[in-house]
Amino acid sequence: MTPKQRLNIARVLSLVAVIAITIYVYSVRDQAEELAVYGYPGIFMIALLTNATVLLPAPGIAVVFAMGSVFNPIGVALAAGAGGALGELSGYLAGFSGQGVIERVDLYERMTRWMNKNGALTVTILAALPNPFFDVAGMAAGALKMPMLHFLFFCWIGVTIKMFIFAYAGSSSLNWLLGR
Repeated sequence: MTPKQRLNIARVLSLVAVIAITIYVYSVRDQAEELAVYGYPGIFMIALLTNATVLLPAPGIAVVFAMGSVFNPIGVALAAGAGGALGELSGYLAGFSGQGVIERVDLYERMTRWMNKNGALTVTILAALPNPFFDVAGMAAGALKMPMLHFLFFCWIGVTIKMFIFAYAGSSSLNWLLGR
């Protein structure tokens, strides 16, 4: 088997995996919140599952906000940041496998330009902001063959920052409501 054939097989398998993960997570999204009773490992799993969907919303940030009022916000942010970064690999794999599907979309072209200029900064900033465009950034990173470990690292930094803000806000809101 030639390297090109292996690459094509890897792309097809990646696309099938992304579609299967998205369908599964979307079908169990209501039960995902029940994982929070398991503490930090549960928060990790919720973040992983809710960030694994591609272009479909899942309620992960709401859970992080709520768990920030129950657990240490830094621990919540670290657990959710690690799970969220791993979950975002689905967008990366979608870009790696099916770049031809979205490469003519204007947002994708703009994201590709940003990734070519400064991929690490783009991934970090977009992962830190609550926005629906991060999946497109992950797809662009995968299509441009950004090294997966680099993508994961900078995604983890950004997602952890975002999760800390929401966990801290959850913690602060409980203190405010209780008059502490």
